[in-house]
Amino acid sequence: MKIGIDIRTLMDFQYSGVSEYTLNLVREILKLDSENEYRLFYNSAKDISGRMPKFDYPNVKIVRKGIPNKIFNWPMQKILGWPEIDKMLVVDVFISPNISPIALSKNCKKILTIHDLSFLRFPEFFNLKRRLWHKMIGVEKMIKQFDKIIAVSESTKNDIVELCGVAPENVHVIYSGVEKEFCRLSLNSIKKSPNPLYQGGIKSAPLIKGVGGIYSVEIEQIKNKYNLPDKFILFLGTVEPRKNIEGLIGAYNEFRESREARLRAPEAEFQLVIAGGRGWRSDGIYKKWKESKYRDDIKFLGYVDKKDKVYLYNLASLFVYPSFYEGFGFPPLEAMACGTPVITSFTSSLPEIAGNAGLMVDPYNITDIASAMERVLSDEKLKNDLIRKGLNRAKMFNWEKAARELFFIIKNYQS
Repeated sequence: MKIGIDIRTLMDFQYSGVSEYTLNLVREILKLDSENEYRLFYNSAKDISGRMPKFDYPNVKIVRKGIPNKIFNWPMQKILGWPEIDKMLVVDVFISPNISPIALSKNCKKILTIHDLSFLRFPEFFNLKRRLWHKMIGVEKMIKQFDKIIAVSESTKNDIVELCGVAPENVHVIYSGVEKEFCRLSLNSIKKSPNPLYQGGIKSAPLIKGVGGIYSVEIEQIKNKYNLPDKFILFLGTVEPRKNIEGLIGAYNEFRESREARLRAPEAEFQLVIAGGRGWRSDGIYKKWKESKYRDDIKFLGYVDKKDKVYLYNLASLFVYPSFYEGFGFPPLEAMACGTPVITSFTSSLPEIAGNAGLMVDPYNITDIASAMERVLSDEKLKNDLIRKGLNRAKMFNWEKAARELFFIIKNYQS
């Protein structure tokens, strides 16, 4: 059988949830399957092969179409429906790991992954340009052209059925995984780490004694690189309204005011670190920050290199992710895998993903978020309990399992 996969999202300069999903799933499927032939497709007018991931397998061929994307995606694929990518690649099955304009023939077996339907559930979180794009692409109609839909959570499946009218039996839930690089860094794990993140590896890094324990040189470099405080609460994700960062800043203000009243301005107070690239409609978030009397203790790091994330999670005292809506939600699981206690919302997929390993809060209630922050940071037993449960919970989500479940669906086409 010949299988095509759309890898256009791997052209991104800065990888996010969808591109990470595509990369990890493709890698694991290719490890599993040495019998079928794979055609990985992307389009770019410029030669960008030097920054594309390498898939060095004898049964894999990467196919590039050299047309400007502004012409290829909309006029050609969406309006003209040409070329039909499955016919161009000569494949029996085509996998789209994300919603994007693509023309496929009726004879091809088609599988689409949907990560979330936030643009249908909460259109107010998007700017006018994004709302128009989703309207013009006709997501509800496009989805029905695929005979198999992969949802990354039960919550997303329910949205697909409710908002797009897809039959439940055509939607299969396959949970995403947590990359092995996200792990707890202690003296032992640094020495034994099987996944070095830097050239030379953590294993060979000299150790130095720093504030709060023993760290590798890399950890001290990360602290210096981002000018991190010794004690901080972390948020990691795109800076946009859906992530409820305004609510997080409001909750941090309450948290600090409460502690100052109770503890009389303790020394070395917890700061708030917000890591992630700037998204749409983010002006209100930065306005909220500037209005805070604790703005000097609230740090925006901007986009963080993937190799640095594990260190941020490990250095944080607490991870808070009060998002209004998530189709899956990678950051809470990544934080859990790194041994960081997690507070997250009881909305959308987040309770399903975090289980009992995260402290759940109402994202619309900043007092609830602030109280949860105080509880975790003042109750050592609760903190350790969340750490233990989080480490176990994260082990339940892995990319090999996700790839096997998707491959099972592909194999059924042969029967």
